[in-house]
Amino acid sequence: MRRIVMASSMVLAGLIVSLSMSRPVTAAKPLDGRDIFRFDTFRDEQLWTDTLRLHEAIATVSPATALAVGLKVDADALPRPIVRALQAGQIDVNDPAVTLRLLQLDAVVGVKGRVADGHLKSIGVTCALCHSTVDNSLAPGIGKRLDGWPNRDLNVGAIVALSPVLDDSLKAVFRSWGPGKYDARHHIFDGDSVTVINTPSLPTVIPPAFGLQGVGFETFNGDGPISYWNNYVAVTQMGGHGSFSDPRIGVQVTQKPDVVTPELPALLAYQLSLRTPPPPPNSFNPAAAARGETVFNGAGRCSSCHIPPTYTDVRSGPDPRVPFLHAPAEIGADPQYAARSATGMYRTTPLRALWQHPPYFHDGSAADLLAVVNHYDAVFSLGLTATQKADLVEFLKSL
Repeated sequence: MRRIVMASSMVLAGLIVSLSMSRPVTAAKPLDGRDIFRFDTFRDEQLWTDTLRLHEAIATVSPATALAVGLKVDADALPRPIVRALQAGQIDVNDPAVTLRLLQLDAVVGVKGRVADGHLKSIGVTCALCHSTVDNSLAPGIGKRLDGWPNRDLNVGAIVALSPVLDDSLKAVFRSWGPGKYDARHHIFDGDSVTVINTPSLPTVIPPAFGLQGVGFETFNGDGPISYWNNYVAVTQMGGHGSFSDPRIGVQVTQKPDVVTPELPALLAYQLSLRTPPPPPNSFNPAAAARGETVFNGAGRCSSCHIPPTYTDVRSGPDPRVPFLHAPAEIGADPQYAARSATGMYRTTPLRALWQHPPYFHDGSAADLLAVVNHYDAVFSLGLTATQKADLVEFLKSL
């Protein structure tokens, strides 16, 4: 992380004053899908503040520490004086007071904090915490929002482990996840307490939320349509004040009023509007990618499951409303994680912007695309040559 030179206390004080005066107060407006995705906590402060008391820990966290655990700052939310001060190296990124000011500005992506009398009174999170990042255009971790991009720098477990109420054993579990991973099947929150439902913890990589148009089923295991998973996560993981029920996994949470369910249609519409980002210029070899496409559709047999244009077969069954899935043994995947899902099986992952979000597979066990190709070459006894594998990797990078 690039070090930003510390400001003098006088400069910092002046910046704090300018921050408090430079942003006009705007009238409230109805939430649309983008606002829900970026700013709606669904009243999950009941988990992050009332239960975990994370506001007490975050109040002492400096911007440098926040950036180190993968939190991002929305440059468009920063007033010009702050932008200029950052560019001039005049912000003390080791001062927790700066973190509070950023929270007041709604500048910390996916985190909502209420600050009063110089103290952090509450904290909540939004969908954008895990499923947005920034383009680093102002500084590492500070830039324009990239909604739908998985934040593979984010260490959710390390953040949760800051809670002063968790015991050491549970903190150790959360810390074991590492950056870019989360275990949504490890525990649930029912509005009152956190309950562990599966051990050991099996964290998965944070998936992208873009390119979902036409996919139909968002999760690794195809448990339900996209809004099913939005509902599950918003209530049981984010801690939103709402209801979720699925007897297949033995989870039922009922909270009234349900502030989650009414927002799901608009949230889905926004997610479906998030397009797959194209590969960066010069990030793959076009000639090799063209040869790789031939391997993809031929010797590699990839297109038998990764069917264009969504590059998944999850809706290829007799009824597209019912996911077409694969047994773990069929694809050489981990049966233990699948057993915790509602289906016990795996969805064929849609291939989109693979260049953007390594590692691969649900558990991140493939460090790069060549590891993915080698896995399936072994599982299906394909006998691909080194040249075919290399060309196939170039094609995958082009998607």
